[in-house]
Amino acid sequence: MVFRSDEAMYKQFGKRFFDICGACCGLFIAAPVLVLAMVALALANGGKVFFPQERPGLGGRPFRILKFKTMTDEVDGRGELLPDEARLTYVGRIIRKTSLDEVLQLVNVLKGDMSLIGPRPLLVRYLSRYTPTQARRHEVRPGITGLAQVKGRNALDWRHRFRYDVFYVDHVSLSLDLQILLWTVKTVLGGKGVEFSKDVSWEFLGRDPRSGHSKAG
Repeated sequence: MVFRSDEAMYKQFGKRFFDICGACCGLFIAAPVLVLAMVALALANGGKVFFPQERPGLGGRPFRILKFKTMTDEVDGRGELLPDEARLTYVGRIIRKTSLDEVLQLVNVLKGDMSLIGPRPLLVRYLSRYTPTQARRHEVRPGITGLAQVKGRNALDWRHRFRYDVFYVDHVSLSLDLQILLWTVKTVLGGKGVEFSKDVSWEFLGRDPRSGHSKAG
């Protein structure tokens, strides 16, 4: 009973304190690198550094996630954007590989839009695709990294990612957050890459989250 009370206390108060302390420390340590990244991106993208995008947060309410602009706005002869790989700049590739794009989201953590640990926020237009159980991932603030990212990265299909997200919602605790944080650091430093920067949202458009199978077959 005491254990459950401690978990509830952490979820209600301690987690936010943990987020603020972690975000402040992270931004302080990463500040020199972030400044260099901003200068490099400004040169590579004609002065454009940031790419804000709406994502669903706590309770499914939209907020603007802060990301580095890692791709150009190049279009083809019909005026349509070129494929992501063709628009990804050299600087952008480095930023994604080193996960600096995620470090920038510490600003969102300080603002209260996000948490250090939690389900990764997907696009707003996917909200109607969730089952009631999957939608429970919005019962907590979205995170920079989460259980699904350290457990399987993009090798997991959406059905299993959502299971990890809901499992996290039901088991939020300081010990679990610390484990996920350590797994994330170990994975990134090991060069494996958690791949939370990779945009795999196109896969969701071709998959039914209620079955986990591709609609295209």
